Amino acid sequence: MTSNDNAAMRQQPDEGSDANKSSIMLPMLKVLVAGAFLFSAVNTMTGRGADDAMTTAAHRRLTMVGDSVPKYMEDQMKDLRDRKKLFDETPPEEVKYWFEYTKPLQKYFYRFSKSRAKADYFEGRDDSGVTSARFVEDAGGSPEYTDFYNHNWTDEAEKSQFKRLLENCLSMGSPSSPDGDWKNWFPKDATNSEIADRCRILFTLNTVGAGRGTTILWETNPPKPNAQGPQPWMSEQETAATHLARNLEEIDHMCETGLIAARIQVLVCEPISARWTEWMDSKLPHCGGKKTDIEKIIAGQVHVEERPSPVQVVVVSSAATADTCHDLKSGFMEKRMQDLIVAPPYLGDGSNKGGTKSTNPAVKTTHPDLISSDDHDLYVALKWTSLVTIRAINSFLQASADLAAAANSPANQKAASIQKNVDGVSVAINNSPTSPFLVPSFVRMSYVSEENSKVAKWRMHGDFFHPASWEICKDSFDMTWIDHSLSGSGGVQGICYEGDESSAMERKLKATGDACGQWWIYMSELQMPTSPEVYANEVTPPIVQGGSNFIWMLTERQRREVVKRQVCLHENAESAHATKCPAAPQAVIPLGDMESFIINYTPNTALGKKHVHGRRPGYSREKEREEEREKVRERKQLKGQDDIEVALFDYSIYPAALFRKDATIKAARARDTALTPSSERDDDKVGPQTIKSSYYDVTITKPRPPVSGWCQAIARGGLCTLYSDYFRTSNDVRCLEACGMKKDWAKIDFKSD
Repeated sequence: MTSNDNAAMRQQPDEGSDANKSSIMLPMLKVLVAGAFLFSAVNTMTGRGADDAMTTAAHRRLTMVGDSVPKYMEDQMKDLRDRKKLFDETPPEEVKYWFEYTKPLQKYFYRFSKSRAKADYFEGRDDSGVTSARFVEDAGGSPEYTDFYNHNWTDEAEKSQFKRLLENCLSMGSPSSPDGDWKNWFPKDATNSEIADRCRILFTLNTVGAGRGTTILWETNPPKPNAQGPQPWMSEQETAATHLARNLEEIDHMCETGLIAARIQVLVCEPISARWTEWMDSKLPHCGGKKTDIEKIIAGQVHVEERPSPVQVVVVSSAATADTCHDLKSGFMEKRMQDLIVAPPYLGDGSNKGGTKSTNPAVKTTHPDLISSDDHDLYVALKWTSLVTIRAINSFLQASADLAAAANSPANQKAASIQKNVDGVSVAINNSPTSPFLVPSFVRMSYVSEENSKVAKWRMHGDFFHPASWEICKDSFDMTWIDHSLSGSGGVQGICYEGDESSAMERKLKATGDACGQWWIYMSELQMPTSPEVYANEVTPPIVQGGSNFIWMLTERQRREVVKRQVCLHENAESAHATKCPAAPQAVIPLGDMESFIINYTPNTALGKKHVHGRRPGYSREKEREEEREKVRERKQLKGQDDIEVALFDYSIYPAALFRKDATIKAARARDTALTPSSERDDDKVGPQTIKSSYYDVTITKPRPPVSGWCQAIARGGLCTLYSDYFRTSNDVRCLEACGMKKDWAKIDFKSD
């Protein structure tokens, strides 16, 4: 991408301009229905996507289209060859189902003995694909992401893929360039310093509850560099500084790639010591920070330097509200975080030069000294316990671009046609989100901690290496297929219906006889954390229905749509909200990249805690669950095993691997129901009858073939998105199902199955 390309992306009409009002996207608002479920926010998001300059930049032919393999796929192809060799050289009777797990063994340290000065550990593999602060020691999301973004690619095909994050960010971000010499945000020694523009990201960090033991973190000294002390896995529950430092390292790595310019807004309840501000600044040398002698600052030998910094500390409470701010149940900090990022005009003075109230969502009226009042492309809100990586950033931007591409599709600008099964009968092959405004969202997961007194019970759900959620369950979500929800190079460009890439996709689909789009998980319930966070959610609900209050993102275009709704709610009586105001945004996750939207809860102490009664995942099926529990009691199936009954019914432990399996099976069964003729349907049969998931619909003793395991590892590792050019536009169709891009899954071959 040239500097002219970047300029074309930035210089687009702002909200309220004549050019934007005449956008061809506006009529789409009148025809979208729940069956089409394509969010209205895209009208604004993709306004500049129709610009001639941007379209010209996007329509470049990829050299990888066809049978050639790009350099970034070489390691994956070697992995596939190794997998095939393992199967070929092993006698059939010795082939095991676990052959597909080929990563090296990892150590899970869990209990440290001060008297023996050593720790106990288990050996195993974290095959979940979730980025963990414990198992992924280096910043960057994963080894594949780190290698990809630290590499200086020279071939055009590789460059196209490398710049995908930036292209998606610019097309979904702010149309205006920042004021001042914004290039001084970052040094010149980035990996790709020739890139003329960057994705401007604001990270807003909620630090309420951060401490060292029972002491508020800011009342202690920052950790000294290179000081001897406990390893991160030993101190993950001891001090919040461990988790704060890891997030700052991840953000600094983003700036180092040359694609991102980051600013961090740290929210605190009371003023903090300058030594902490200096410590945070020193952790961000590639974002404009400066490495400092922290030991001398702590000792009072050096005064803090007065200079620009990528870190801004904001005290969000007054003396009267400080206690409320520290209360984790109050939702106070969550509300402040939403207000700073969304910044609806009624929160500030709300007036323009003429003295009249402004309702333009592009104009922020919050205090100009706040860096959140500046224009940014992407806003990331997170609590200090949530791990943010470039993998999550890249996946969020790609998913947002995919949804925008679907909304731009000519096929989706009219009411959805009635779905019919093979018998010609109208059928709902899958449920649809209740809102037409879809925003990619995140789910937190934790690993098991030995410090939890109930750890033995949780081992029945897996082992130490399997991260699990406690805020959702199988009943918290449904599946839906969105046609044309695939975006290619150059920002928001639908590869199903326009450009050179659409020709490649057409050739690809002819080989599979399938539709163009992908499967999406949408949250049909609110996420339900344990106390005290569940009470904070009730006071301050998440911006996105079904999303998280403790890790969420919005592009600038999505933010403006949220502002429009909030202004409407503010100006109208509650009784008129349903008829006059847009629907609230709803959380979705792409099935093929699900693990990238799973965020590690870094203290790893969440599992094994009871939910508040009536506030637990699966609340929409609470009565059915109680009936199931009563049946178990009547049949005495768990006689003498009360602990197992309590573990099954009173606690929510939902492993990441089970999340992917349940989502896949739900989608496959929906299509199986629609494609099985009534004359051939056996209502008493459990399992698929016409189509199946080629990965999950197998017996556990039957080893999955090398390619199936290879594709699954690619999907879990987030590589379907990282290498999206290859998996979406090349002739390689082997991983379409694992990447969530195969609508009709795999036909059952009754002879071989």
